[in-house]
Amino acid sequence: MAATYLTGWSLSLDASNQFATSTQVIGRVYAADFAPPTPAMMTTAIGDMETAFSDATSRSPGVTELGAGNISGLVITPGVYTWSSGLLLTSDVTLAGDANATFIFIVAQTLTVANGVRVDLTGGALPKNVFWAISESVSIGTSAHFEGVVMTMTSVAMLTGSSLNGRILAQTAVTLDSATVVQPTP
Repeated sequence: MAATYLTGWSLSLDASNQFATSTQVIGRVYAADFAPPTPAMMTTAIGDMETAFSDATSRSPGVTELGAGNISGLVITPGVYTWSSGLLLTSDVTLAGDANATFIFIVAQTLTVANGVRVDLTGGALPKNVFWAISESVSIGTSAHFEGVVMTMTSVAMLTGSSLNGRILAQTAVTLDSATVVQPTP
């Protein structure tokens, strides 16, 4: 995506023209039209995201259609979960496992997290081991809190006051409306 699509940010282009910085971002901001090697790095990153998405979605599910697409209020243990439709969270969800626990959620349509809903980790579970492979869009509601690595073939919208302890990897767009994204510890 070109830098002109990065709106709502106070970006300052570095002297190298390879990245920008912002008071709103810890780290660097990259765009496809910045100086080399940035375009090649972004192409590699997109390929890596596609590989990760394909890897996640090729996993054999341990559970299919949990909650008929609504996992609100559930405590979920490690494993691979799939839905052939969308996934909805209208009340808090807990992911319970130790530091080695892996959670993979494969959703064929959209993921919608309602306003104020929390996805919490317990028992030592780590956000770096939680993967959300969403084929369509993701919407994280106002003041909602989410955990894990979000991979989507389309877009992610994080509404006002929402937060994510994880990463966002989207093919088309990421919209952050006064939202916070914190990269988990590797």
